Amino acid sequence: QVQLVASGGGLVQAGDSLRLSCAASGFTLDYYAIAWFRQAPAKGREGVSYISSGDGNTYYADSVKGRFTISRDNKKNTVYLQMNSLKPEDTAVYYCAASPYDGLVMGLSEYEYWGQGTQVTVSS
Repeated sequence: QVQLVASGGGLVQAGDSLRLSCAASGFTLDYYAIAWFRQAPAKGREGVSYISSGDGNTYYADSVKGRFTISRDNKKNTVYLQMNSLKPEDTAVYYCAASPYDGLVMGLSEYEYWGQGTQVTVSS
């Protein structure tokens, strides 16, 4: 069964850190481009961080650049999102997603598998 399970969210204060995990089962994450998206209440889903398959190139939205780091552990078949210096505007449900396409995959519709989402709430 193909599945992505996102975890690690929680309630933190501004300036704190969290690490989100996205564990895959039923397929090998290394062959897929991975992204973290987030969706705040009454807003659309936006891409936060991307990592390509193979060479592991990364891309970050301007809003998180310098604060978030995406990485993958192929042995654990897991991708992480380290989030530092969190701000109240980072509050959202965070989703991981996997795309079978090569390179950095920026289009939301190009993602085939989605995790269930994990809530991140940052208080001021």
